[in-house]
Amino acid sequence: MPLTLTVLGTASPHPGPDRPCSGYLLSGGGAEVWVDAGPGTFAALQRHTDPARLTAIWISHLHADHSADLLSAAYAFAFGGMTPAAPIPVYAPQDCAHRLAGFLGRADVGFLKGVFDFRALYDGHDVRHWNLRLTARTVAHDAEAYGLRAECQGSVLAYSGDSGPCAALAGLASRADLFLCEAGIDAHRGGAFQEQVHLTPEDAGRIALDARVRELLVTHVGPTLTRETATARAAAVCGRPTRTAVEGAVHTV
Repeated sequence: MPLTLTVLGTASPHPGPDRPCSGYLLSGGGAEVWVDAGPGTFAALQRHTDPARLTAIWISHLHADHSADLLSAAYAFAFGGMTPAAPIPVYAPQDCAHRLAGFLGRADVGFLKGVFDFRALYDGHDVRHWNLRLTARTVAHDAEAYGLRAECQGSVLAYSGDSGPCAALAGLASRADLFLCEAGIDAHRGGAFQEQVHLTPEDAGRIALDARVRELLVTHVGPTLTRETATARAAAVCGRPTRTAVEGAVHTV
């Protein structure tokens, strides 16, 4: 199977009509991985696959617009007739299981073990499912956060997650066939000493250019920008094919 990316949602910081928050289905090499679980993406996921057959779930960070639909999945798997044959591996920051248990008013996480197998991410975390390899790198955000590099039979997809400008992104995206990158803000504000936790379109374009990616896919555009404007601004810097991530689109890497 070729490596494909199905866009489930791109909205930031909240879902809109027909536009869930961040979420993607990564398929290839015999594996299907739900990457980020923003609100609305579990419903969108069901248009493209049976969630009970997922190989894994991969969560970049625990902000609600990237993880809250794990709660929907837990209900579906535990009570909704979608019970997986075995607990689904969930690669996520350390506190993910406790965060989910807290939503459900539970002090322990043991009750989740029937549907989820939580495995903590760390910088350099590397795992292979069939012929799909997933590598995590720590990126700059205001929470523990990771970008993703996915490799399958010679094809490479890189995903920024949520990140400010940082050296890790260039390595993550190096010579990727497709770089899925946020362009969450219009401009950096507050001077050089303010923490930078998102990318401007120009940041995304510059990283793609420096990393020599084949194609840039702009996503997670914030409310101060339109998706079209963000993509055009990134393309002007990138000088490479640049497209907008749109819900329902399927990209072959």
